[in-house]
Amino acid sequence: MGSSSHQKGRIRTKKPLGIQLFECVQGSPISFRSCQALVLVLTFLSYASYHATRKTTSIVKSVLDPKTNLGMLHWPSHLYLQNLKGSENNTLSSGWAPFNAKDGTALLGEIDLAFLGVYAIGMFFAGHLGDRVDLRILLTIGMIGTGLFTAAFGAGYWFNIHSFYYFLGMQMMAGLFQSSGWPSVVAVVGNWFGKSKRGLIMGIWNAHTSVGNISGSLIAAAMLKYGWSWSFAVPGIMIALVGLTVFLLLPVSPDVIGIQEDLHFKDSEKTDMDAPLLERSSEAKEKAVGFIEAWRIPGVAPFALCLFFCKLVAYTFLYWLPFYISHTAIGGQYLSDSSAGVLSTLFDVGGVVGGILAGHISDHLDARALTAASFTFSAIPALFFYRIYGSVSLTWNIALMFVTGMLVNGPYALITTAVSADLGTHSSLNGNSRALATVTAIIDGTGSIGAAVGPLLTGYISARSWSAVFTMLMASALVAGLLLTRLVVAEVVAKMESRRAPAPAAGDLPMSTTTTMDEP
Repeated sequence: MGSSSHQKGRIRTKKPLGIQLFECVQGSPISFRSCQALVLVLTFLSYASYHATRKTTSIVKSVLDPKTNLGMLHWPSHLYLQNLKGSENNTLSSGWAPFNAKDGTALLGEIDLAFLGVYAIGMFFAGHLGDRVDLRILLTIGMIGTGLFTAAFGAGYWFNIHSFYYFLGMQMMAGLFQSSGWPSVVAVVGNWFGKSKRGLIMGIWNAHTSVGNISGSLIAAAMLKYGWSWSFAVPGIMIALVGLTVFLLLPVSPDVIGIQEDLHFKDSEKTDMDAPLLERSSEAKEKAVGFIEAWRIPGVAPFALCLFFCKLVAYTFLYWLPFYISHTAIGGQYLSDSSAGVLSTLFDVGGVVGGILAGHISDHLDARALTAASFTFSAIPALFFYRIYGSVSLTWNIALMFVTGMLVNGPYALITTAVSADLGTHSSLNGNSRALATVTAIIDGTGSIGAAVGPLLTGYISARSWSAVFTMLMASALVAGLLLTRLVVAEVVAKMESRRAPAPAAGDLPMSTTTTMDEP
């Protein structure tokens, strides 16, 4: 395909200023491999910084609303207060109005709902927009805007603001700007990397989610001693700086830096890993896929609905785990807010392992749905044991939290990365390169609605019983697995038939999402 016809179907983008400067100093064009490495690093840091800013709220909750649930625990409140007063590192503060009132937990839940609700709605529009504009500009605006409104939330402390609607507005704006992140980074990575071992590669790359959660928790916890405002301001400044770096350096696709895909590799050297994720064969195929058309791609709906419940569980832990830990006696003792925030990072450490493991297993079995369903069903007993035995001792809490994080975040990571990429390059699209961001946004946007519902329900249910919260989480994991039943059965049947049939040719596509989901 000629470059002129190719460019007509592509979005006009400019080579980043940082790459232009680098090539000027070096005296030669930047290599394809260097660009691949640069894309991986920048997109990893970008989304890690998104999650770092998203995590701060969960760390600060216990400071804003220190009295919540004192009478809702399994132990008498006077014993709880006595333990608090006896600890130098865990004193009961007065909190911050309006969150230190009787309905403080519900208000914090509504803040989470506002953020995630706007985030979910914005995701659908961001994905639609991402297939039509320069992804580098979209990502930069999203990151700087996120940093601005995250810091503005913390500024409420400095300016002595106690209006609930101020904090609500700041979180809604932050959620709107954050929605541009995920469709953008997945689409950029999809432009540079091929299909070989996609589950494993994206499982490792998707560690940015847990790395961001961990770094956000550690930074927010460390900043609490200077005032909770800094727990928002520092991550906000960091994501804005990373956003500027993205603007200066991120190449969104090979043709942006002047490399034509048919010149990347000689035929004898070209492999699946080197090949771009999407092959373009005609100008007509460059028309952006519509929202309804993307929903009709086989497999998008069941995986999107499954992610709804997966993210409901994952984001309940994201927003409420530090709060739960600080309000639960572990080994007969209560941890300080900062200690609870640090301890909660082990859930995300388990999530890193789970994401990589799920990706590797799905690659080995060539069965995305079977892998995701296995993890979600296994998460049910893990959630049960963490609730019952997590308070026995710190060792038990750490071990069970790690396993729970692994099983909860494994399918979440798999669906948002490898599955989204599989469906964004589904055979029904005939190689269209302008669908990946839209499909990714649909799947993750639907999941984000569940992410909004989970923390909101937790804010109300936890006021009655944390056991009821865990029951809700176990039921959600069960439904998530059941939604994939038809796809799992189809994958198993396909595997059994493939063993009886002759081995397919090397060029065939035995991908489960394209083989089993085309059925009406």
